[in-house]
Amino acid sequence: GMPAAAEEGMIARDVGLVRRTGGRLHVQHLSTAGGLALVRAARAEGLPVTCEVTPHHLTLTDAAVLEHGANAKMNPPLRSRADVEALRQGLAEGVIDAIATDHAPHTVAEKCLPLAEAPFGIVGLETAVGLTLTHLVHTGVLTLGAAIDAWTRRPAAVFGLEGGSLALGQVGDVTVIDPEAEWTVDPGTFRSRGRNIPFAGW
Repeated sequence: GMPAAAEEGMIARDVGLVRRTGGRLHVQHLSTAGGLALVRAARAEGLPVTCEVTPHHLTLTDAAVLEHGANAKMNPPLRSRADVEALRQGLAEGVIDAIATDHAPHTVAEKCLPLAEAPFGIVGLETAVGLTLTHLVHTGVLTLGAAIDAWTRRPAAVFGLEGGSLALGQVGDVTVIDPEAEWTVDPGTFRSRGRNIPFAGW
């Protein structure tokens, strides 16, 4: 019900508005290879167009809905393996500026509704670093430095925010991680009140 053409049509329209008005555009939650191609072309044209992608759109395909039902229902929806691979490539090339969690907690009761009635979204915060390291860094899609940039420096630059770097005089927003730590996703241990994810047991 939400084909790739719908996303791509809106991106094409908005890029056209940028071209006409001189404004700028940030595309949230890019999910299709065609959408990425539109962003790439706009940037090659010199237009101020930026975008981001979520960890779930970099790791899951639409097949996850068959296994996890509403816990894999999100907006935009999960796409094909070809889309996932294109997004990974776009992130590695720097066409995609940032990774964003799109953290959307819902109650168990809400996500137990029939698929058409259940709300969109999954919990994103607790698994964001683990998914990035496991499926992007340890597989060679991104270097550790590039992954950190996609979570910190690059999104800060897109929005003109302080922080995102360790430069002298900048905001000291530091997170310490162990990139080799191993753990199993257990929604019961989440700090979030939400438990709605398709990654339990990963």
